[in-house]
Order: sequence, then C-alpha cells, then structure tokens
Amino acid sequence: MSRRNSLLLGAVALTIPVATYFTLPLVPPCRTLVEPAATDGSRFSSSPIRFERRELGPLPDRHPLIANVQILDFDGDGQNDVLACDVRRQCVVLCRRNASGAWQEQVLAENLAAPAHATAVDLDQDGDLDLVVAVLGDILPNDGVIGRLIWLEQTANGFSPHVLLDDVRRVADCQAGDLDGDGDVDLAVGVFGYARGQVLWLENLGDGRFVDHELLAAPGTIHVPLADYDGDGDLDIAAIVSQDEEELWGFENLGRGEFRARRLWYSINFDLGSAGLVQDDLDQDGDADLILPVGDNLEVTHSFPQKFHGCLWFENQGDWKFISHRIADFGGTYAAAVGDCDADGDHDVVLVSMFNNWDDRRNASVVWLENDGRQTFRCWQIDSQPTHRITVALGDLDGDGTTDIVTGGMHLIGPFDRMGRLTAWFNRGRARSR
Repeated sequence: MSRRNSLLLGAVALTIPVATYFTLPLVPPCRTLVEPAATDGSRFSSSPIRFERRELGPLPDRHPLIANVQILDFDGDGQNDVLACDVRRQCVVLCRRNASGAWQEQVLAENLAAPAHATAVDLDQDGDLDLVVAVLGDILPNDGVIGRLIWLEQTANGFSPHVLLDDVRRVADCQAGDLDGDGDVDLAVGVFGYARGQVLWLENLGDGRFVDHELLAAPGTIHVPLADYDGDGDLDIAAIVSQDEEELWGFENLGRGEFRARRLWYSINFDLGSAGLVQDDLDQDGDADLILPVGDNLEVTHSFPQKFHGCLWFENQGDWKFISHRIADFGGTYAAAVGDCDADGDHDVVLVSMFNNWDDRRNASVVWLENDGRQTFRCWQIDSQPTHRITVALGDLDGDGTTDIVTGGMHLIGPFDRMGRLTAWFNRGRARSR
C-alpha cells in the first residue's frame, strides 16, 4: 500500500507518488454507458450548447491558485455572485455583477493561510450570512497541527474572525446543518491532514462556542456533504477519504448527536485519485445520491491521464445501499457540479480537468455530460483552455435563466501558457443548425 505525498488543493488532493500501482478500481459493471470519447478520454466532440468564455475579476499576474468557487446570492440582491477561495492571495473574495454587467471583486477576508473552502451560513442566526472557512495552513504536504476553522461573523463593520477549531491538521471542508436536532447550526468538518486526518462534527453550544466530536480517524478526508441519505428526516454525513485508502463513508444520524459509521464503498486501486464528493439527486427519484470525480493521477511533473479517470455516480438504493455507475471517462478529472445545462428538466454534470495531457492543446479542460433523462450520459467538450481547472460551480450568472459555469485555476505545474484564475462560461443555448 502506498503513502501518497499530498498537496491539498482547496478541497482536493494533488499528490506526488512514492509508489505506483496499476490495479483497476473496484467498480461494478455499469448499466449507464458513456458515449465513446473522440480519442482516449482526453478530448471529445464539441458541445451543441454554445458557451462564451470570460474571465471574472482581475486577470492573473502570477500563477493563480484558486481552491474553491461557488455560485450563490450572497448579498441578497436577487443576483448570483461568485464566492472564491484564493490561496495565492490568502483571502476569500466575492465577485459581483454591477448594473452595466461588469464583474467587480471584493476581498471579504484576508490573512488566511491556504483557505480551502468557505461555507456561507447564518451561524449566529442573526439574519445575515456569515462565512465559515476551512483553512489548510499549508498547501504543500504537511502533517503538522496547522489547520483551522474560522468563523467570519458578518457585522456592520465587515467580517469579524473567530477561531472555532484549531490544534488540528489541515482542514479541507466544512458543511453546516442542525446535526443534533436542537435548532441551532452545527458543523461537519473534513480534516485532510497528511498521514493523519479526521471526520469531525462540531456541536454548537451557543455564544460562538463549539465542541468537536470525532467520527472517523483517517487521513485524506476531502469533502463532507450533508443530506438525509436514509430518508428518516434528519441530516446524515457523507465523506470521501483519499489518502492511503480510497473509501466512501456514511455517518448515519441516530439522533441526539449520535452517529453510526458505515463504509459504503472502497477501491483496491490506491491510485484512483478521488478528488471530491458532490451530493445531488441525480436521477430525481427523491433520495440523495453522490457523485465522485476521480482523476488525481499522482503526478506533479507531467500531466498524464489514466484510463480509470472520470466520474462515478453512486445511486442511492435506500437502507444505506449505494450502487456505483461509471458515467464518464475523462483524463485528470478533478471536480464535478450538477445542473440542467440544456434546460430539458433533467440533471446534467459538468466536469473539469486538472491533469489532462496539456501538451496536446486540443485536450479538454471543461466538459459537460448530457443526461438523456434515464441517466445515460454523453460527454461534450466545452473548452480546452484555460488548463488546470480544479473547482467548478453551476448557476445563472447573468440572469438570463440559463445554467452558466464558473471554474477556478490551480496553476502549480506547467505548462503555464493557458492560465486562468476565475473563468466563466456563459450559456448561449444550442447552436443553430445551418
């Protein structure tokens, strides 16, 4: 079994290999087959939906290091904004669209050592949105106690910082919800660490005080999405663990702050490269499914896609049983987001690549998976640049009712000739046939 030297990038893990294995992932045969790619999972046919690429915020003057992007109406003005964690500048920024349609960037919080994820939530329940920021402490491999969880309380004078959790290793993710049923906002936390990590839940005691409870001790926890996975009316926790093992975990909420840990899936391919976890009811059958992008190929000196890179959908069958389906082959897949790209009422998936083979300028950086309504997916290429996409979000950015895309770039390795920081693709609908 290999120990992977890990650089945690936002809520994902870029890794340097110590040893490499060539076993295949433990994935059962797929009933939802993907349209064969134009080549080898590196590039695809051009999208029938037209997307217009545009950079949001200032153009990069150095190699951009964006860890996470989200689309939400943060200021409550009825228009969607873009919230981003900028590791290079050690800050959380908000991009807003002004009356003329131009995008302007505002720094919400500074002096954050490698912010991985910012959760927008009214933590103190005073009627405005605060931010809870998962702080890595160091983007490079590090097993020191350098991670933190910072509550940025929104006040009339800006955001006031409060440390909710320290004395832990690198923190990759935080999600908010009432986990013990007492009416306040608790937190689920993924501590990636390096050789040691954890899944925690933080019990809200009131007055800004939290106490942490360990649910799992395992290195490499990336994302901890919350949902009612078993349909019993309370919030459960899911987690993807990528370091040493490639495992999907569920934590069943038993009530009153008690949880039962369940290993839902694992792979014998330690090089699979789990890169995140997204919760969505992909088949719209009323329960919470999970989407897993895989494409961390354990290389930092040269991008090289592997045949097992792509995206898995874990279909919720009830009673904590999930069936895995491979819905895409895509080299170096590093993030996924779900939305209706073609406005036909079903859920499509957008994937971005961090580790495609960028020596071939035709290879895809952004693709979307068209859902035929029966969860059979066809992969369409949106763009081949900018390269090194590590995070993606979907939403209506310009108020025209269509689903747009925003991504963040993590340019730690070359080539550096097609860089982008906060890059958006505006949905212009289906191209007219000639």
